Amino acid sequence: MFDILSLLQCLLPQINATTMRQLNQIIMAMLAMDGRVTMLGISRWTGTGGSYRTMLRFFHTVIPWATLFWLFFRKHLFRANEIYLLAGDEVVVSKSGKQTYGLDRFFSSLINKPISGLSFFTLSLVSVEGRHSFPFSFRTGHKKRCGKN
Repeated sequence: MFDILSLLQCLLPQINATTMRQLNQIIMAMLAMDGRVTMLGISRWTGTGGSYRTMLRFFHTVIPWATLFWLFFRKHLFRANEIYLLAGDEVVVSKSGKQTYGLDRFFSSLINKPISGLSFFTLSLVSVEGRHSFPFSFRTGHKKRCGKN
């Protein structure tokens, strides 16, 4: 399991040591825990220095995720002789309620009408020969939406 953490050392030029230490604790806790993954649950599974307050600080830290995904891809996954395509896909998931962040009305092509739910958009680098997808961008509830009720 500790081999996974050594793979992240290529990210150190973009994030500071404190954020990297917190990320390591979160990864180790998420790999060990079962059931629902919440900040409180993660803090309970981390060792010393992984309090709930530490989880709050980490999740409020601005992290350049696209840059980190690109660094990781270039260091560990990129093959110079392969062809890669950039592909994007959006999905709308229906959801009821009023308290969920990003909840709005989005057009669902499966139902062929606007529905109340969440919209997810992902960009991926797709290896043509290897037939693998490497997602590096993820957004929810963006502004491409339909009218309100």
